[in-house]
Amino acid sequence: MATAMDIDHDVPTILSVLRTEASSELAGDFYTMEDLWERRLWHQLTDVLVQFFQNPDSVPLRTRVYTQFVGTFASKINQLKLVSLGLATSATFEDKSEALHFMNALVEKVNTPASQDAYVYAQIETARVKLQIQDLDGARVTLDSAGAILEKFDSVESVINAAYYSVNADYYKAKADFAAYYRNSLRFLACINVTDLPKTAQRERAYDLSIAALLGESIYNFGELLLHPILDSLVATEFEWLRSLLFVLNAGAIPKFDQLVPKIETLPILQSAMAFLREKICLMALIETVFQRPASDRTLSFQTVASETRLLLEEVEILVMKALSLGLIRGSIDQVGERVTITWLQPRIMTKEQVESMRQRLLDWDSSVNQLGVWIEKSGKDVWAAS
Repeated sequence: MATAMDIDHDVPTILSVLRTEASSELAGDFYTMEDLWERRLWHQLTDVLVQFFQNPDSVPLRTRVYTQFVGTFASKINQLKLVSLGLATSATFEDKSEALHFMNALVEKVNTPASQDAYVYAQIETARVKLQIQDLDGARVTLDSAGAILEKFDSVESVINAAYYSVNADYYKAKADFAAYYRNSLRFLACINVTDLPKTAQRERAYDLSIAALLGESIYNFGELLLHPILDSLVATEFEWLRSLLFVLNAGAIPKFDQLVPKIETLPILQSAMAFLREKICLMALIETVFQRPASDRTLSFQTVASETRLLLEEVEILVMKALSLGLIRGSIDQVGERVTITWLQPRIMTKEQVESMRQRLLDWDSSVNQLGVWIEKSGKDVWAAS
């Protein structure tokens, strides 16, 4: 069995061989690695290795650099960075089963009391590989295990949170759970700088989020997505109309929705859900109608609701009951008087246009209060004088 001294003696030889196989651009890195390794400057050596692994030209050499060189001092460097080096190595494996075996070994290597953050990070990325080989159940078990540990941390590196929400989003996308995908994907975006994503990745994420927002059974407020810069990546693309559709739905603008129906029908996933989308736009129209009214004027006749939602009079009660059951509104229905009284509306993240509308209403309210004050002062002048 080779001793630590034997391994140390072999490292210069290993680096020399790797250097001869590297491109001219990377050859100098091996001289730097050897110098830092000999001086035991582990922090600086780790930084050089991270830059080396980020270079696309390093792909053919990553596995050997990781196993033959990094493996000789793995316990001496930052374990979170060790995992990042392992991930860059795993990404080079064409056989995902081989990648999974590699990741499982990495998980065990960093499973120590002092490196639980690295352990969780490795677990999360192992779950990603499991998703790639369609082991959804295995991925869920691994993610739940990682999540349980994450909950115990007082703080955690953003890269770990980003990975956790990213892999969870991928899992729910595979399960076609649109609402869960939507929530986890937005949380992932909150952990990163969107501009760091390639343009193609931005457009793909925006497309998936748009579909999830449209088809999510519990998603009736798109404000957070509408205000997010990720959505702008769809501008000037073939799916720019999806962005427009979200704004139309958020505003409950049924006529504009009808104009976009031909576009909707070009996507099979949306065409098959047309009945649901039609119900959703009607619910959004109801919510917007209530939102635009002052709190003192939220009793609507069935006829008013029918007019705003483009429904038949006999369909109004069903729509209102649906809104009540979803928790979008609270209130009561007067079947005899054919009226709906709304006492509460689900809080919303408002777009700039909706904020402007509210600002205008506040200005109108302020003006009416001032007018009332002037009228009271004028009409009650004699009363004030007598008292």
